[in-house]
Formats: sequence, C-alpha cells, structure tokens
Amino acid sequence: MRAAAALLVLVLACGLGACTKVAGDGTQTAAYPGHLRIGSPDEPDNINPMFAHTDATDQIDALIFAPVFRYDPQGNFVPELATEVPSYSNGGISRDSRTITLHWRHGVSWADGAPLTARDLRFTWRTVMNPRNDTKALFGWDDIAAIDLPDDYTAVIRLKKPDADVLGILGGGGGSAYPPLPEHLLGKLPDLNQAAFNEHPLSSGPWLLRAWNHGSSLEFAPNPRYWRGPPKLAAISWKIVPNPDSLVSELLTHEIDLVPSVAEEQVDRVSQASGIRTVAHLSANFRRLIVNCSRPALDDVRVRRALAEAIDWDRIDRTVYHNRNARASSDILPTSWAAPQIPFYPHDPAGARRLLAAAGRQTDLHLTVSATNKPGNEQAELQMQQDLRAVGVDLSIKNYPASYLFAANGPLYSGKYDLEWSIDTNGPDPDNQGSWSGDFVPPRGANTSFLKDALVTTLSDAAIRTFDRARRKALYQREEERLHELVPAVFFYWERTVAAYDPNLKHYEPAEYITDNWNSWEWEI
Repeated sequence: MRAAAALLVLVLACGLGACTKVAGDGTQTAAYPGHLRIGSPDEPDNINPMFAHTDATDQIDALIFAPVFRYDPQGNFVPELATEVPSYSNGGISRDSRTITLHWRHGVSWADGAPLTARDLRFTWRTVMNPRNDTKALFGWDDIAAIDLPDDYTAVIRLKKPDADVLGILGGGGGSAYPPLPEHLLGKLPDLNQAAFNEHPLSSGPWLLRAWNHGSSLEFAPNPRYWRGPPKLAAISWKIVPNPDSLVSELLTHEIDLVPSVAEEQVDRVSQASGIRTVAHLSANFRRLIVNCSRPALDDVRVRRALAEAIDWDRIDRTVYHNRNARASSDILPTSWAAPQIPFYPHDPAGARRLLAAAGRQTDLHLTVSATNKPGNEQAELQMQQDLRAVGVDLSIKNYPASYLFAANGPLYSGKYDLEWSIDTNGPDPDNQGSWSGDFVPPRGANTSFLKDALVTTLSDAAIRTFDRARRKALYQREEERLHELVPAVFFYWERTVAAYDPNLKHYEPAEYITDNWNSWEWEI
C-alpha cells in the first residue's frame, strides 16, 4: 500500500502525468517509470455507460469500473465481482432457465472504502429501470423480475422469461452492459441524468479518474483499493488526438506509447517505423452504412436496395481502406458460433436505376450522409456521393464530432439524419435485438435505423429465449436474411485492428471483443 501511495504522490506532483523529459534524440519520454500514454481520436460523451453512446466510454469504463464479469481476448467470461460464471453444471442457472445465482466476491470495496456488495447490483438494476432516468437501453435488464439477496454476497436473479443475454448485461462493456453503481453514493438521488458521478465517477476498478481535461486528456492514477491490488503502472494518460496523422506522429516521436487502433491510412507508416511494435487482429468492430427507414425518402425498401446496389463497395474497400479488413455481410462476427451465411449486395447501377424507377424516385432524391470528422470517412463518403450521382441520387455530406453524432440528443438517436457511416461493435453473445427490433427504437433503445419489422422483432426476441445454440443459430440465420431483404443497413467490413505501441509495454494483449483494456492492472512499461 505504501508503494501505491508513493506512486500516487508522484503522479500528483507531476501534474497528473503532464511532466515529460526529453531524451537524447529529442523525443519525449515519460517523466517517471510506469507512465503509459494512450492515444485516441475520441473521448467519452459520458462516463456513466447508462447514458453513453461512444466506444471511448467502453474503453475508459474498463479502467475505472469492476463489472460482474470481464471478457478475455477470445470473448470468454472472466469472473470479476462474481467468483464464478453461472452455468447449468454448477447450479448457477436453473433448469427452467429462469433463475441465475451469483456468488459475490468478499473483500471488494469502492475507492472511498465502502463495501461493494450484491446490494449495488440490485441498486443498479433498479436505477436502469427507473423511468426518470434517460437510460440508453433497457434490454436484458427489463427481463429481470426481481433480484433477491439472501445475504450481501449472494444475488438471485429472477427472470420474467428465459433470456440468454442476461449474463451479457453483467459483462464488461458494450450495448446495455452496465457495471454495478454505488448505492451508498447515488441511492438518494431521484435520477442520475445530471449526477456529478457521470463525469466524476467513484472507481471500483483498477484505476482512479483524477482529471478529465475535455478535448485534451483523461488522467488516471492507480486505485490502491482495487481487489486484485493496485496496478503495476504508475499512471495512465488517455490523450485525445482527433487527427490520425497527428496521432501517429506523436506515437513515432514517443509522446504517446500506445495507439490501440491505428487508422487504415496510417498502417503502412506505422508498420515501417523502427522502435514500434504492431499487432493486427480481427475484432468485433464492424463498419456499416445505417439507413434511416423512418425518413420519407427512405421508407421504401426499393430505394434502400437501390442505394446498396449503386455503391461500389469493393472500390471503397480497395481505395479508402486498402483491403485491410474482412468484408462483412451481417453484424455477427464470422468466427462466432452463430455466424450466418448471407450474400453481398451486387454492384449493379442499372439495377439500382430500375429499383428507383419502380419506387417513383428516379429523379429529385436528395439525401445526406453523416459520419464522424475523420479524413477516411469523408473519402468513403465522396465515393458514395459519386456512385449515387451516377444513378440520379444527390448525396450531401454532413459530418460531426463523435461526441455529438452519438449523443442522446444528436442526429443519430433523434432520427435527424438519412444515412450514417460509422463503426459499431458487438459483444461475444450474438444477440442484436437492441439494434434491429422495433421494440428498441430510440428513445427506448439503440435501433437507430428506426426499422419496425414484425418478423425481425419476433426472430430477435425468440433467439434470446433459448439457451440451445443450434436453435439460436437457426433463428439468427433467418433474422439476418430478413435484414438483408429490408436493407436497414449495408454491412461493410469487420475491422482488422492494428495496435501499435512501444516495445517496452508488457502484458498488453489486444482482444477480439469490446476493449483491449481488459487486463490493465497487469500492464508494465
């Protein structure tokens, strides 16, 4: 504990990681051992994942919160606050699939010293379901009828009906997965919408958020009360560098030690640099073009299909993204046990013109495409613009900062957009109900295509009502076939993420799902 306290004093004395020293070759290095500087183009829109919509939140929350389970690099559950993963064999899941029993870890505390018990999980469920809270997604949580507490270290989750994804909401990040929140701190608030906690959280994980310098950085110090013990690093700085060229430049001059995801157009530059290690791996991040089915210009499936066939996706993949990724035809990772077999849309401009004519939209169709403010996005959008112009569709580009595009009141969730080009991510369970079911159209969920199709809603619900994988796989195959017919999105690629970092960084292991920060307490540099 004294060592952790000494490190904390050192962090504070150096201005929360702002101090640097200049090496003999003119590059900057950390001012003290164990200071890791991570570079990212984005920052969270909210620290509380109940209200956040950005990947940056998942990354930050993996540092500061302890979930019930974490995921390892292959997407397997790792017990965190629970001592084991419930199953039929260990009795944690009842034979009727309606009861899940969690055995809580003893001796876990919040950063202020208060005990972290199963009571905090029950409080979190009640908070998520509190109608006064603007919770981004309820799915999974709304299938819980009750959480009984025989004692502070046992949670018995009673389900209204079987839900194979309930374990996923207890996992570390993504979708509607929310970590336990501190009842002793938040329990008396009528709602959490404007709670100070959303920007100044109380940590339960390996790191303490010491400062959020908006637009610049987030600064972290070790949590001496983390149940595994304080992390091996002395500090982490999360540096926000929106421009991908500048981000890589800071990596090459050693002002940044780690870039978890190098932009496609920068991969060659990084791979050829000396003194930098690169690791490429398939990740559960998929790029797609979302179509707002609620817009009058796009509520005809023939128009949506015409857009899919008019755009030369192979050319965009080749010229903008350098064929680095794995082309996608669904939103279920191809390595998943539930991966469906779905064809790609053909590039057929003539067919697109026929579809537009049949829909009575061969002229005077004006659309807007939106993405985050990144050069690669605009290059792809310009090619879409060119391809659509060839079939008589006028496409305008209107991009935004990620913190606004994905905000609860931003264009995407308010439905004030036509087409949206970005990357989404999946958890290890193939459940995608929150993305496509008519029950989860905003503000009730994250179905930002605003698709309302009875068959998709039925299939996506049925797929989580059984734990039988063969049955679930068949349901997802049919659901994905229906999505392919309706075109609420064009799935473009699965990301082969390239992480680049200082070779002195040890125990950093990129993951297939959610976050590479799954074992940050083990990192050393």
